[in-house]
Amino acid sequence: MEAVITIVALLFVAFVALGVYAGVKAIGAAKRGVDRTITQARRTVEDTTLRAKSFGQVGVAGTLAQLRLDLRTSMRATQEALQAGLAEDASLSESLGLFQRLSVHGRELDDELKRLEREPDRATVAALLPRLKERTERITHSADSLRWAARDRAQRFSEDDLDALNAQIDVEAGALRHWTVEDPQTQHAQPSQPSQPSRSSQSSGTGMGAATGTGAGPMSGSTAEENWPGPAHAEGPQAITAPDPRLQTGYPWQKSARPETTN
Repeated sequence: MEAVITIVALLFVAFVALGVYAGVKAIGAAKRGVDRTITQARRTVEDTTLRAKSFGQVGVAGTLAQLRLDLRTSMRATQEALQAGLAEDASLSESLGLFQRLSVHGRELDDELKRLEREPDRATVAALLPRLKERTERITHSADSLRWAARDRAQRFSEDDLDALNAQIDVEAGALRHWTVEDPQTQHAQPSQPSQPSRSSQSSGTGMGAATGTGAGPMSGSTAEENWPGPAHAEGPQAITAPDPRLQTGYPWQKSARPETTN
């Protein structure tokens, strides 16, 4: 009984601990989602304010707003491109590390530009503008280089994959149309078979030869005697007697003749 109570108590504690852990994780995820939403909303408001200042104000304030807007836009686009490409290309991790180091300088410049927006001495800020522009251009140029290099790399991989796929499709299409391609080696390998004379031509040739042999003159007869000597020529001609029809052997398919009966 005590063992059962101990097991039930352990299960209760385990379920409670699991519930607390799940609750903490859910609260943390919700908090991160809220923070992300707030950050995006704040970023959107700041970008809209900077865009309005760059178009609505002239002079030092408008120039500072435009520098901040260009810097933030370039850095954000590069960060999104690298993070999106990292899921498919692990070699972008080094590029992402370089961008993180560049982001440190970008945040420092953005903070400095933000402080100069509230600076009352416009003459001093105007004197610092050339250096600030040059620094902004250097950072944005580096960020743009990383972004476009990552995009070119992804596009190159896509083109290589498409080329390989086209080659495989061409091979498969050729295999499916195998009956339209005739191998010349196969044609040369097959010897031409001589045409065999038909049986009728052979029989006609034999008949003509026999007729020619029987109807020839003395020259043909002497030739036959020289080539085919035999007792038939020595005995001379024999009398022709009619064959007895009763002694003839018929063909297998013929019926035998029935003897005549007299009544």
